[in-house]
Amino acid sequence: MKIAIGNDHAGTDYKLAIVGLLKSMNIEVNNYGTDGADSVDYADFVHPVALDVNNADVDFGIIICGSGNGASMTANKHQKVRCALCWTKEIVQLSREHNDANILSLPARFISLPQALEMVRTFLNTEFEGGRHERRIEKIPCK
Repeated sequence: MKIAIGNDHAGTDYKLAIVGLLKSMNIEVNNYGTDGADSVDYADFVHPVALDVNNADVDFGIIICGSGNGASMTANKHQKVRCALCWTKEIVQLSREHNDANILSLPARFISLPQALEMVRTFLNTEFEGGRHERRIEKIPCK
């Protein structure tokens, strides 16, 4: 499995811990995020993740910013991206089961690091249910 990850300054500590978790799971990581605390623009780090997912160069993406909103909005501008902003493990599970989310957006200022790591595990271990949900996600892209 291969994951692209990106973050702004609010998500640096979370990104570093998530990369450690992914590597411990033998998952290859494309790291597009900042490693510092200096203020940066989230879009500069989110677009490369979304492009990797959109072009099927990775299996999934993970993006992290303060609220998760700006990152999620940016990622969802890409045609084949279904980015889910999540703040609980249960929402992560539903985003995979019902929406076939391929990017997880985490709000670093509103969840704890242990929650974030559990959410990543849930995201990677939950399968899309298909069925009635397939028809719904096919209607997401604008024609």
